[in-house]
Amino acid sequence: MAQRHGLAFLHLQTGEITPIIPIEADMTDNRFNDGKCDRQGRFWFGSMCPGKNQGSLYRYDPDGSLHLMETGLTIANGLGWSPDENIFYLTDSAQQKIYAYNFEAATGRISDRHILVDLAGESFYPDGLTVDSEGNIWSAMWDGWCVIRFNSQGEETLRIPLPVQRPTSCTFGGQDLQTLYITTASVGLNEEEIQKSFYSGDLFALQTDITGLPTDNFRL
Repeated sequence: MAQRHGLAFLHLQTGEITPIIPIEADMTDNRFNDGKCDRQGRFWFGSMCPGKNQGSLYRYDPDGSLHLMETGLTIANGLGWSPDENIFYLTDSAQQKIYAYNFEAATGRISDRHILVDLAGESFYPDGLTVDSEGNIWSAMWDGWCVIRFNSQGEETLRIPLPVQRPTSCTFGGQDLQTLYITTASVGLNEEEIQKSFYSGDLFALQTDITGLPTDNFRL
């Protein structure tokens, strides 16, 4: 898992935390944010610094090597891969953009970044995301009261309204991988806003007719 300024292993049975490597310890305004493993068992994670373009994207490999993959980000967030592993997705929440890169599964290289989804001008921000087996991107919208599904061309194809202001991420689970689990936040909301979205901070589960992709683990 990513901590504020480094990586650590969390033992789920005992709760023991074992530090692995410090990263960006000298950048006191930064902290790490979202992370996810690819199918080769490499851990990808990004840092954030609201108001400054000094966030980065890293890849930590099972052999213990750390790789700087992208710089100049504001709030590195939701990330994922297309079902064929040819495309890597990365969100910069503050910029209201979801980027797509060419991805080489064997080497872990990314290249040719372009904007897939541009929400500039909207009143909400893309947060965590997941990708389904058909290649659609499901993105939780911070301050947007919804999760939006985009196709692989970046076109909106579905908007799921939620009774909370700040959805934070989503993933597919359940025995058939057709249940969409959605996390939400109450942080930063005043009392009036919390009353309007009473279930803020709760976990939601939505049954769908689309199958998600299985979650990948870090390979020790």
